[in-house]
Parts: sequence; structure tokens; C-alpha cells
Amino acid sequence: MVRRIVAAVAIVIVLILIVVGVHSCQVSQRNSAMKDYANQFSALNLESTQNGANVFKTLSSGGGASAAPTMSTKLNELRVTADSQLQKAQSLSVPDEMKGAQQQFLLTMTQRRDGIQGIAQNIEQALGTTTSKDAINAIAANMARFYSSDVIYKEYASHQVVNALNNAGLTVGGANGVQIDSSQFLPDIAWLSPTAIARTLGASVPSSGGGHVAPGLHGHSLDSVSVGGTTLSTASTNTLPASPPATFTLSITNGGTNNETNVMCKVTVSGTKISGEHTIPMTTAGQSTTCQVTLNASPPPGNYTVTAEVVPVPGEHNTSNNSETLPVTFQ
Repeated sequence: MVRRIVAAVAIVIVLILIVVGVHSCQVSQRNSAMKDYANQFSALNLESTQNGANVFKTLSSGGGASAAPTMSTKLNELRVTADSQLQKAQSLSVPDEMKGAQQQFLLTMTQRRDGIQGIAQNIEQALGTTTSKDAINAIAANMARFYSSDVIYKEYASHQVVNALNNAGLTVGGANGVQIDSSQFLPDIAWLSPTAIARTLGASVPSSGGGHVAPGLHGHSLDSVSVGGTTLSTASTNTLPASPPATFTLSITNGGTNNETNVMCKVTVSGTKISGEHTIPMTTAGQSTTCQVTLNASPPPGNYTVTAEVVPVPGEHNTSNNSETLPVTFQ
């Protein structure tokens, strides 16, 4: 009798161990599948945003109407790359826990592909000898797709991936956790502005007519220029590293009685084609703000005059305080 009881208990223990082992194996497989998906999800977003960097590099290359066919060809090549990345996303093996995130991710990648295609279709008209305002507006609308894709990726798709991993007891971030890429496609919200887009492309959009400058004072003053937290001097030579390309912080004040939109800041390096610009969507009357301008290339080591400027806005009459010239040694 005792032997039978012992044998029965042994069988029960073996069965329990088998069940626990099977469950443990299933959990391990599920967690491994979730990690694999998260890693591929993150890697594809990084590939996509790197493709985006090439889109904006192409758009910022300038050249006017003569460069339009080349720019169109390059943008179409980047659209093909974006389409390939979308297909990779569609072919991912998706665990049940990640299906919601996958739907959002596919929307992200689709918007980016479609945005590049839309810009490619309009770039030649935008850069034509007679600039099409409709083409510029269409490019701005496609920039909004990029902005939307970043919101969907960061606020929805990524959050759902992180929540699924956390619910499974998996660590996200840190030295040993699953890494989720946080890079974005649209580098600056200034690209949402048709005016800023036209300026960057070097297009001159005809005025729609009938516009009136609001009454009151208009304009800005350039208060100071700094690099890396150090204010640059207009009276003595400033020494800056040539590489990587410097980012200049322009501190400006809206000294008028009107808020101003699409305020452009520019930095140029004398004797070179090296420059940078940035558009602030809006400044507030009587308030100060900063504008970050990064040079488009590293100047050769040497002595230069760097000019920093906040471009005059419509209705601005006093432009004597809009710019500073700075002696700079790049080394």
C-alpha cells in the first residue's frame, strides 16, 4: 500500500515538473519572440530616420531650378528605399502582444513613404522658373505626414511595445534592457511652414496680393551669439573647433508690438559657401527667445568673419540691430 502511494506521489511530482517545464519553455519562447520583434522594430525606425536625413539633406542642397531634375531623381531613389523599409516592416513576425504596436508602426512607415513620394512629385514645380505656390503648399502638406509619423511612432507604437515588454517582466533601456530607438524623421517643425520651405529651396513664391502688415512696431534685435554656452565677442577673435560643424545660438528679442511668424535666423562664413539657417515658427511681442543655427559643413581651419543675422520681417524699418559680425578662427 505504501509503495503504491509513494509511486502515485512520484507520478504527480513528475507531471507537475513537466507542466512547469513546458510553461517555462513557452514563456521563454514568448519573451524571445517579443525581444526579437522589438529589436527589429527599433532597427527599422533607425533605418527610416536615416533615410529621412538624406531627404532633408537633398532638399537643403539648393541649386534652384537647374537642380530640380537631379533633386527629383534623388528623392525618388529615397522613396524606393522607404518603400523597401515598409515592406520589411510588413514582413515582421509579430507576437500577439505586439499586434497593436505593429498596426501603428505600419502607419508610421506608410506615411513616410507617401510623404517622400509627394515631395518628389512636386519638387520640379516648386523649383521652376515660375514657382508654383500650390507645389510649395503640397510639399508642406507632405511634411505634415512626417510630423504625424513621428507622433504615431513615439506616442503610440513605441509606448505599446514598451508596455508589452514591461508586462512580460522584461527590462527596457539601461545597460542590459531592450533598446527602443527614439529618433525622429522630421528634423525641425520649421519644415511645416510653406514660407520656410520656399526659403530653404531657394524658391521665390509670388505674393498672393492683398496682404497688409499689421499696425504697430515690427522687428527683432540680435542680442548675442554663443557657441557651446560661450558668448562670442564682436571685438576680439573667437576660437572654435572646425569639426563637427558648429551650432550657433542666436539670442533675439521681438522688440515690436506684434507677434511675428516664420522668423528666419542665418549664419554665414565669409569667403565660403558654408552657412546655416533656422526658422522660428513664431516670436512673441516683447519677449526674448533663442534660435539654433548649425552650419551645413565644417570650414577649413583658418580665420574668417562670421555673420549672424535675424532676417528682417515685413514692416520692420530699423534693421541696424539685426546682425553681428564676429571674427572667428576655426581650428
